[in-house]
Amino acid sequence: MNFKSIVLMFLLWSYCSITIAQNCAYTLSGLVDDFHDKSPIVGATVFVKNQNKYTTTDVNGKFTINNLCKGVITIEISHLACDSKTLTLNINENIYKIIDLEHHIEELNEVNLKAKTGLKTKIAQETLINANTLEKFSSKSLGDAIKNIAGVSSINTGSTIIKPVINGLHSSRVLISFNNVRLQDQEWGIEHAPNIDVNAAETVSVIKGANALEYGGDAIGGVVIVNPSKVIINKDTLYGKTILSQQSNGRLLNFTTRLQKNFAKGLYINGQASYKRSGDFKAPDYYLTNTGIAAKAFTIGTGYKNFDKGFELFYSHLINKIGILSASHVGSASDLKDAINSDTPLKISDFSYTINNPKQQVTHQLFKASFYKRFKGLGKLSLQYDFQRNNRLEFDIRRGDNKNLAATDLLLKTHAFKANLNIDSKSFSSYKFGIAGSSQNNFPDPATKVKRIIPDYNKYTFSSYGIGDFKLENILLSAGVRYDFERINAKKYYQNSRWESLGYQNSFSHFIIEKDLQGSQLLVNPVFTYHNISTSLGVSYNINEKSSLLANYGLANRAPNASELFSDGLHHSASRIELGDLRLQTETSSRFSATYKFNHKKLNFSTEGFYNLIDNFIYIEPSGTELTQRGTFVIWDYKQINAVLFGVDTNINYQLNENIGISNKSSFIKGKDTSSKRNLVDIPPFKTVTQFTFNKMSWLNFHASVESEYNAKQNNFPNNNFEVFIPQTNTHELVDISTPPNAYHLLNFSSGVKFNLSETNIGLTFSVDNMLNTSYRNYLNKQRYFTDDLGRNFNIQIKINY
Repeated sequence: MNFKSIVLMFLLWSYCSITIAQNCAYTLSGLVDDFHDKSPIVGATVFVKNQNKYTTTDVNGKFTINNLCKGVITIEISHLACDSKTLTLNINENIYKIIDLEHHIEELNEVNLKAKTGLKTKIAQETLINANTLEKFSSKSLGDAIKNIAGVSSINTGSTIIKPVINGLHSSRVLISFNNVRLQDQEWGIEHAPNIDVNAAETVSVIKGANALEYGGDAIGGVVIVNPSKVIINKDTLYGKTILSQQSNGRLLNFTTRLQKNFAKGLYINGQASYKRSGDFKAPDYYLTNTGIAAKAFTIGTGYKNFDKGFELFYSHLINKIGILSASHVGSASDLKDAINSDTPLKISDFSYTINNPKQQVTHQLFKASFYKRFKGLGKLSLQYDFQRNNRLEFDIRRGDNKNLAATDLLLKTHAFKANLNIDSKSFSSYKFGIAGSSQNNFPDPATKVKRIIPDYNKYTFSSYGIGDFKLENILLSAGVRYDFERINAKKYYQNSRWESLGYQNSFSHFIIEKDLQGSQLLVNPVFTYHNISTSLGVSYNINEKSSLLANYGLANRAPNASELFSDGLHHSASRIELGDLRLQTETSSRFSATYKFNHKKLNFSTEGFYNLIDNFIYIEPSGTELTQRGTFVIWDYKQINAVLFGVDTNINYQLNENIGISNKSSFIKGKDTSSKRNLVDIPPFKTVTQFTFNKMSWLNFHASVESEYNAKQNNFPNNNFEVFIPQTNTHELVDISTPPNAYHLLNFSSGVKFNLSETNIGLTFSVDNMLNTSYRNYLNKQRYFTDDLGRNFNIQIKINY
């Protein structure tokens, strides 16, 4: 026997001795079951890494691994429809272990487009916008991003103050949720844009109608859900994204960057910051003087995310400084008449980055702390506290020592708490229950030396809801109910003459707490309490693999907001006197809707119809003029009627071949005042958008598109025109504020490429809005009385993923 043979025999003997000494006779057995309903998981793999032994679970979810050696072992349990799980055990005896896996992940998320983009409902008329689409609007606003959805438009005050309109409804009737926090930012004014930086969003979901009771019962128009990035990777990673945009119109520069650090144990920290600056925008033939914008925003978040528990701390800060078109700030009804009758703005200056009065400056802060815990065989409990501070400044054109003093200074503070329980332990049903409460204070600073249009008030809310989803083969049913309590307690000064002219002396004398104050005023303490019930019922039916139907009914109730109840004075941003009405009652909406979807190979098609009957619909319209120290202004009164809105939205996409596609989105809506058989104001006209796209992956992921947008003239509108007395001519003349502008057609172009440079992904895009430099006026732009909309705009963008 040679030397090598002796050594091998010695090593083999040594190994066997060590193995025997280790006592490899232990057994690990157990059960792999579902975390939710405790049902057994069949075919799961159980792998002992450091001893290279594995098995699979049987039909009862059970497993056994024999001949394990004493010591610490690492086990990985995996299944096709589950998140893998890793355990560490100390083997010094036979062990029986029950292991829970999240087996419903694929079923709950449906591992399709819905999972990737995060649909919030299964039966509502909902559309999602993903990150790639949102990035195209990096230099614009949330309202710009979502108005490309069929049935969604915007009501504008110029090119920078943009509010979403869903099926003809906006402002307090459209609820906006940012990172699961209901936005509280004095949304009642038409010229109050949502205080959200679109660059902070990873996805945006638009739900039409009141079928998202989890978010609120007063969303008569719908819900816009804005979510920042929720992708948390349980490993040590660091990644980010930077976007730089430059556009010609307004000479706008936009910069945004995002960075995220993940840790292996589930901890994470992320941050995002944006900066945007532009000067005066330009119509095809002239500059729009004093329309610049300066915006800064950032968010920072940290937390821990695991399947069974986690927490999040989040803070956002936004400052918007927005110029108001100089030509829109008129001092009298005569000036308003002259401005409307003029084909061009009465004030036109050369380009400037300077933002003068009139202007707005809004600072919005949001803090959120949340926690969740999953319970075996039950579901997920979530707790959340959030605080918002919104300070709104409106600067009028003032002279002397007050020229730099805000004419309106509103500070809105909101504390909110909510708790939700999601019971999803059964594969064929799930339930959501929740409660929420908030405390809000509005403080208008008297240092403005101007009568406060919105008074001091405290508002308290409480709500509770329950929603159930049930699956029956090809049918999915959803039903929910919500209760909302609201109490608003205000203190407000009225002129004696105004109090009497509004007829309050008989109905609300019990609100008076002080009489005969200086300036012929009285102090009142209006207190209103509202109890509202909202319900939803929906069904989804899969006709076959290609077709499906959705049908919904939603009952929603919305209490009048502070502006509708208490407005009393000159609204400087709108240059009009607004008068609320203490007699306003709760709005009640009954909305019926249905959707048909067809998806097959190259063709995708959907059509959505709705019918919305609203009792006690609140609206504002002009009723005359009033002479003030600053001139003559138009009076706008809040009133109530019964109304009906109905319409149809269609989407069609057809892929001609591998590279070329065509799509169309169209929306038609009508709104009627059923009380007096009149048309409703501010209803979007018919709109259709057709887009041709070309994609070539082998050309650096090249893509290009041409978009044709046609907006019809709104022929159905109420006549709210009025006459004003012109002292210079001693005549009464008509002020036409009702006649809509003509129809118009726009062409837009976009193209881009993507490529890798080392480990960095780079995207370049080039686009042109209003390619033909068409002069037009949008019916829903409140500055259409004074100026054309924006002219041609070139935009270049570079995006870097690292």
